[in-house]
Amino acid sequence: MSFLNIFGKKKTPKELLRENKRQIDRAIRDIDRERMSLQSQEKKLIVEMKKMAKNNQNEAAKVMAKSLIRMRHNITKYYTVKSQLQAVSMRMQTLKATQSMADAMKGVTKALTGMNGQLSLPEIQKTLREFERQNEKMDMTSEIMDDAMDDAFEEEGEAEETEELVQQVFDEIGINLNTQLASVPATQVAQPQQQQQQQPQAAEAEPVGDGIDEDLQARLKNLRGN
Repeated sequence: MSFLNIFGKKKTPKELLRENKRQIDRAIRDIDRERMSLQSQEKKLIVEMKKMAKNNQNEAAKVMAKSLIRMRHNITKYYTVKSQLQAVSMRMQTLKATQSMADAMKGVTKALTGMNGQLSLPEIQKTLREFERQNEKMDMTSEIMDDAMDDAFEEEGEAEETEELVQQVFDEIGINLNTQLASVPATQVAQPQQQQQQQPQAAEAEPVGDGIDEDLQARLKNLRGN
């Protein structure tokens, strides 16, 4: 009975896995040590067999050959046992990783259960509906406030004056555009000789265009002055 069991303390699965893996690793090291010792003896035995063969000691060489064969069989067994222990160690490592994953999943499940218990679908739907209603109310309030601010800061007759000024500018531009259109000679697409005759007329119309631009600038200047 161990010292820990005297006080009734039970080892956890992780502690048991760690302890067993430590024992397996120790056994693998011991097996490697014994195997290396047998391999060293094997080399020495081969050297002795060669010496006896040179001295014609055939019977002694046969006995040593049997011992060499048994030794090689033991070395093979050590390799087999080591491979099996390594497989057990890897299985324990896999079991430990699985246990860690199970513990993590248990913690995550517990956290999700707590969060889902705090969330209520009817309350969430109610909150979303209330948010949508308040958002629409805020948009309506902002629109009403914008209209009220525009009415408060707008001076009397300002809208009418703005419309009149814009219409006056458009009228002036329309008159000048009509003047330009009237000053352009009416021509049609014809033969190259007719195109050559139209070029001097366009050259003569350029000063009229300059006069129209000056007249438009003068009218705009008068508007700005007013």
